Amino acid sequence: MTVIQRIEHWGDVHHAKWLDVIRIVLGILIFFKGIAIVSNTAVLQDLLLENNVFGFSGMMASVAIHIVGFVHLVGGILITLGLLTRFAVVIQIPILLCAVFFVNLSRGFSMLNSELWLSLIVLLLLVLFWVIGSGPFSVDHQMKRKPRR
Repeated sequence: MTVIQRIEHWGDVHHAKWLDVIRIVLGILIFFKGIAIVSNTAVLQDLLLENNVFGFSGMMASVAIHIVGFVHLVGGILITLGLLTRFAVVIQIPILLCAVFFVNLSRGFSMLNSELWLSLIVLLLLVLFWVIGSGPFSVDHQMKRKPRR
C-alpha cells in the first residue's frame, strides 16, 4: 500500500458526517466564485495587468481568467456532489495558492482584507478534503457501495 493509498484509506475511515455539510458549502462557494469570475472578466483582467501578475499580456490574462472561471465552475459542482472530490480539490489548490500569494498579497497584507482571509480558509478546507475525501454523503461513496455486475 502506497502512502497515497494509506492517506485515502485513513480519510475514508475517519470522516465525520458533519464535514459533508462543510464540503457542500465549500463546493457551492467555489461555484459562485466561478460565476463571479466569468461575470467580471474585464475587471479581473485589469487587476492582473495593473499588478503585473506573472507578467501577463492582455490576451494571456484573459485566457487565464477564463480557465480559472471554468475550473471553479466545474470543480465547485464536483465538490458539492462529492464526485471525484480529491481530483476536483487538487485542481483547485494551485488556483487558491496563486490567489493568496500573488493576487491578495499584491494588494497588501492587511487584517481587514476579507478576500485574503476567505482565500486562506478555502485553501485550508481544500487541503482538508484532499486528505479526508468526500465522505458518506457523496456520489463517490455511493459508487463504492454499489455492487458491480
